[in-house]
Parts: sequence; C-alpha cells; structure tokens
Amino acid sequence: MSVLVAFSVTPLGVGENVGEIVAEAVRVVRASGLPNRTDAMFTTVEGETWDEVMAVVKAAVDAVAVRAPRVSVVMKVDSRPGVQDAMTRKVESIERHLAGGAGE
Repeated sequence: MSVLVAFSVTPLGVGENVGEIVAEAVRVVRASGLPNRTDAMFTTVEGETWDEVMAVVKAAVDAVAVRAPRVSVVMKVDSRPGVQDAMTRKVESIERHLAGGAGE
C-alpha cells in the first residue's frame, strides 16, 4: 500500500516571517526516513500505512507548536493499495504524457 500525504503547516501568532519555524516541521519529516519532497506550498511524505505517515505529520505539527501558540494544517491524502513509490510514479506518468505531445 502507498499512503501519500501532502501537508502544509502554518504557525499562527508569530508574525509574518515563519520560514524558520516551518523548517522545524520539514526537519522532522526528513529525519523520519520516509520518502518525502518539499516544494513552495506543501511537504509530501509517503509510507506504507496511515499510522506510519500520520505519526510523522503529527510530529511535524508538534515541532511547530513548540514555537507557535496556534498551528493551522492543510492536508491531502492519497491512499492506494498495491502501489509502491507513488510519489515518483505519479510525476513520471505526467511527464510521459507531456513528452507525448498535446494529442495524448
């Protein structure tokens, strides 16, 4: 099974510059050992079970909560039995279609 979670944490009540605090969440995800990717809007983490991935998300939120009185979380989940390496394979599929031209 593959469980992909794309999530974003926003520390509230700490001013406008939150990059340093958000980096604490990303640090937790990277230390988890699970496949992950961070972009400008979300961090995506992939694991084999809900419990495995959600434990990482919770730890990331907790890391932000240490430094912020309130934390907002946006999350999107893709749970798919029988799939491995979904984070990479989904992007590769789109790239193949783009390489094939507009008609495919």
